[in-house]
Amino acid sequence: MITSRRMAAVDANAEALGVPRKQLMESSGNAIARVVRGLVDPGASVALVCGRGNNGGDALVAARFLQEYETAVHLLGRPETITTQIARENWGALVASELEAAVVQDSRAFEPGDPDLVVDAILGTGVTGALREPERSVVELLGDLEAPVLSVDVPTGIDPDTGDRLGGTDGVAIDADHVVTFHDRKPGLGSLDAEVTVADIGIPRAAELFTGPGDLLQLDRRPDSHKGENGEVLVVGGGPYTGAPTLAAAAALRAGADLVRVACPEVVAREVQAFSPDLIVRPFPGETLASPHVDRILELAAAHDAVVFGPGLGDTEAALDAVREFLEQFEGNAVIDADALRVVPAVDTDATLVCTPHQGELRAMGGPSAEDWESRADLAADYAAELDHILLVKGKYDVVTDGESVRVNRTGNPGMTVGGTGDVLAGAVGALLAVLPPFEAAAVGAFANGRAGDIAHDDMGNGLVATDLIDRLPEALRTDE
Repeated sequence: MITSRRMAAVDANAEALGVPRKQLMESSGNAIARVVRGLVDPGASVALVCGRGNNGGDALVAARFLQEYETAVHLLGRPETITTQIARENWGALVASELEAAVVQDSRAFEPGDPDLVVDAILGTGVTGALREPERSVVELLGDLEAPVLSVDVPTGIDPDTGDRLGGTDGVAIDADHVVTFHDRKPGLGSLDAEVTVADIGIPRAAELFTGPGDLLQLDRRPDSHKGENGEVLVVGGGPYTGAPTLAAAAALRAGADLVRVACPEVVAREVQAFSPDLIVRPFPGETLASPHVDRILELAAAHDAVVFGPGLGDTEAALDAVREFLEQFEGNAVIDADALRVVPAVDTDATLVCTPHQGELRAMGGPSAEDWESRADLAADYAAELDHILLVKGKYDVVTDGESVRVNRTGNPGMTVGGTGDVLAGAVGALLAVLPPFEAAAVGAFANGRAGDIAHDDMGNGLVATDLIDRLPEALRTDE
């Protein structure tokens, strides 16, 4: 099954792989026509009721494949308000073909006649809230017809992920007899009393497996949001090294976190603070993290949406004992990186962890190793299931897995072997972990980090440094959708 949000990402990723949405719409329309042929014989009357989005566009294509039927297309709204270019093009193709088509600007003018089959292509998977006019009245009128209804992708007025009516008890929805949905079944369809056909429209497996620009579509921010609502991140690290926690913290800010605080030993606090006035430093006594600091770190962590634990922390026994004590008591979301990773396999924790090892660190954790990414993905998934944590295994191809799902990231370049790029990744994932589900945060973080590296490589070649990635993270996380 695939959620509506994930389906939107896969559509965009398919386009980035070279499968245009226009081609997918053509395949969707052909699939609708095939289902129609299985429901009514040639010569039957078919009313195609189309909205102004891509759902309606799919049915506009279908009408061209159904010329052996008495088809009548009803477009709800003025043609110039069709919302996508490809749907507008298919309306133009329909009109040029001189197929019967009516423009319905007022639901009182909607006259479907007495068709043998109704194709419901009014609204698709991207709709929220109760239906408005003219769609609401049209849906009510269709409910009075005796003809069976074939809905495109999801019945109009039904939430594709839950099967509930949009708008709750005040909402109206199509009571579909049949549904043709695309690529994969939507979760909400299982609760409907309708025959469901899943049509393969040519979306390659790679559009789901590999990260792509579609994954960025879930990064929406409310226009009325306020400071702190888009994520507060705590970075815990430093002592032997000052650059690593600073890079992670700066990356978290550039990846969209509203506030980032760094908990570090007081001996390096001045250096960390000097990097940027945007960082908030919370020093603790001593030269390295140790058990006496754990209560304070837990207190700080509880006030943040996500924690990035490990950059520059070092591998002293005292520091690793403190990591262990923290994880045993922490119940929130955390990115675990660098030397802190080796503690994870032996710790019983209620925290949700995203672990970001490279191959050497994964082996040090007791995990598997493989040269090719396909084998690495399978082995990493097994190990993530054993750990019951999310793994983001860094490499030429990054592997992200929670033990069930696997996503592979192909952005990045050899220039990113320079020190500090892993700290940037940890910080970016931390910021995303504050606002996204953990698996998605890891996948989007891997994509954005590598994409920032690719943008930097275009400018710097193999002379890029980690701070170059930080500066380019905003561009890497931007989508044109």
